[in-house]
Amino acid sequence: MAPVPYNKDRQAVELPGTRRPGQTGIYRRCGYENALRSVPESRPHVTTVYKAFMNGLRLSPNGPLLGQRKLDGTTGKYGAYEWQTYSEVSGRINRFGSGMTKLYQEAMGLSLNEPLPQQWTFGLWAINRPEWTIASEAGSAFNLVSVGLYDTLGPEAVIYGVNHSECAVVVASVDHIAGLLRDSAKMSGLQIIISMDPLQDPLASGQKNASQSAMAGSILRTYAKDKGILLYDWDEVEAIGRQFPRKHTPPEPKDIYTICYTSGTTGMPKGAILTHGNYIAALASGDSGTPFGPDDCIFSFLPLAHLFGRAMEIFLFTAGGKVGYSTGDPLLILDDLQALQPTVFPAVPRLLNRIYAKVHAATAGAPGLAGILARKGLATKLDNLEKGLGNEHALWDRLLFSKVKMALGGKVRRILTASAPISAEVLAFIRVVFICEVCEAYGQTEGSGVGTATQEGEMEAGHVGPPNPVTELKLVDVPELNYFTTDKPYPRGEICVRGPNVIQGYLKDEKKTREAIDEEGWLHSGDIGFIKENGTLTVIDRIKNVFKLSIGEYVAVEKIEYMIASRIPIVMQFMVHGDSQESCLVGIVVPEPEAFVPFVNSVLGDASPKLVLGDVDGLHKASRDPKVRRAVLRELTQAGVAAGMKSFEIPKAILIEPEPFTIEKEFLTPTLKLKRHPIVQAYRKQLEELYVETRAGVDSKL
Repeated sequence: MAPVPYNKDRQAVELPGTRRPGQTGIYRRCGYENALRSVPESRPHVTTVYKAFMNGLRLSPNGPLLGQRKLDGTTGKYGAYEWQTYSEVSGRINRFGSGMTKLYQEAMGLSLNEPLPQQWTFGLWAINRPEWTIASEAGSAFNLVSVGLYDTLGPEAVIYGVNHSECAVVVASVDHIAGLLRDSAKMSGLQIIISMDPLQDPLASGQKNASQSAMAGSILRTYAKDKGILLYDWDEVEAIGRQFPRKHTPPEPKDIYTICYTSGTTGMPKGAILTHGNYIAALASGDSGTPFGPDDCIFSFLPLAHLFGRAMEIFLFTAGGKVGYSTGDPLLILDDLQALQPTVFPAVPRLLNRIYAKVHAATAGAPGLAGILARKGLATKLDNLEKGLGNEHALWDRLLFSKVKMALGGKVRRILTASAPISAEVLAFIRVVFICEVCEAYGQTEGSGVGTATQEGEMEAGHVGPPNPVTELKLVDVPELNYFTTDKPYPRGEICVRGPNVIQGYLKDEKKTREAIDEEGWLHSGDIGFIKENGTLTVIDRIKNVFKLSIGEYVAVEKIEYMIASRIPIVMQFMVHGDSQESCLVGIVVPEPEAFVPFVNSVLGDASPKLVLGDVDGLHKASRDPKVRRAVLRELTQAGVAAGMKSFEIPKAILIEPEPFTIEKEFLTPTLKLKRHPIVQAYRKQLEELYVETRAGVDSKL
């Protein structure tokens, strides 16, 4: 079935007879009212991740697949992209998968004559690179379960993930091996570590992260032997696989593809169980909108341990396209893009915000005639965009924006942004200066990253599109926050999705599974949204006191509030606020007067009149003093550092409110807990001003 042509006024419909009390009806994208997709329309035979790769191999056996820039040890610079073909990668998948499986059988004391064990788990821990993908695809070829491990969760969470998912094998870059060996006693099931880099000379791998290793391979091997861990490098495993080749044991759609640990809330992360069918449903969603082809190329820098980054690679595999990897250095992203010249650029708002700042400064923010021309061209194109006339302009594109487009390599036809909302201003700017489609998607790990997405041809900002072709959507009342599906002008409520993309549950956690997915298969997102008449969704709030920043990190604000305020005597009440379109937190501090008064006097010194307890006007004046605010923020920052918090968990700007939050003001519950939503509404203007302050101090360098 061909995609339904884009119609901005009718993008999804509410199915007749599906409304229930306290809920909207069920919405589906136009053209999919009668049935949801579960496999790609253009490639219905692709039902597993394994078949996705094999389809690409069939289409483009000698075409480039995985590209990487090597570091020149002499100049210290990265060269051009070097490519491995589909056939070359296929051979490495066979050899590595065969070798890893044989090592596993030996380590676990299994007879080589027994049927090949399947669905055992192995960990992957490295930045994006070809070996990460090859190991993952080897898992698919032999029906194994990969587990992505990543730094942002911290070493304890890595240990937890290895233990929780029962990984006997971890495949890692050399810079992680010493840490794995150090903590191996805490991972009783870990038997084998495989280095992606050569252990004979870990500094010669061409990977920047490998150069961070100060240990020679022989020392690591000795360390592993002392710890009772079998340590191999990549070439050794491939050599074993070459000597003991095995036939593939392909998975079924119901088989588990990966365990994806959410970068979570409080406590340890949850392990979302994603099947091959889940991932292919996500592929079907993208294929129904804008299918990729063999000439497409994507830039891989979004962590492969997360769902979005890996899904984008699979999309390209099935079409016979190619993937170029980032060097891993955030400062070189634009350099990587110019060297790669991708056609599809998966991104996140944090990066697009930085690109916006850099490009805006070089165009509309430039001095002299260049700036005047850029501002005129930008204003003209933004006006056309708002009028629905598209994002192309014959004159200004030829004079200016075709050159700006070269910042991303010059060939990008589509930018995909997800993970967090992006501001309308940045979205419109990106669309006109890079002269490309920008698709904004909404989803979560538990839904395979698939929920809604804007369609090709969409030029309006402020929404995340209609449901994807593989999902149906409804809203449910949230009375405690005063969101109701009967609200006017649009129904509002918790966003719930259902479809073949929704996971079966969390690993070893039936309780959390039941909390997230109800008995009818609806995934309850915890997000609040509203649906317009045309069927598009806008996300406006969160139910729980956990925020996802634009950098993609979750923050549990109650934990932050307690850990910081408990360390600072001058703080009586403290509320942390996060906005999904911002990269940092801000906060409101209610000072403890008895401690705050001497603190103010010490900060302002003898040059200012002494503040005395009970001086209400003086307290208000001191609370607004920039010097006092900076001093309090410094105290908060030191407390956060002392508590072991990450930088993004520590507020970057604060408002000092001398009037306490009270039950009478409806800012506290009867048990004296903060009523966050009313406070945010009451202080909306001040919180926005705090974010203006943080943005004014942001370094826009990439």
